[in-house]
Amino acid sequence: MRLNIKVIPKSSLNKIIRVSENELKVKLTSPPVDGEANKKLIEILSKEYNVAKSKIRIVKGETGKNKVVEIDA
Repeated sequence: MRLNIKVIPKSSLNKIIRVSENELKVKLTSPPVDGEANKKLIEILSKEYNVAKSKIRIVKGETGKNKVVEIDA
């Protein structure tokens, strides 16, 4: 499954907002420094979709706010 995700770092809480079936907005408390926001994003998606962190990878947009994430079910 592929998801288009807009990440909002340095938010006051961690929250997933579903925009459409394969599009999400994810608010993260982590800052976008040294990959911390990406790690937190993978952790949150892992809990939301009940899959191992190793099954989630950022396909596109690793350094930007707009990302494409692939989840192997």
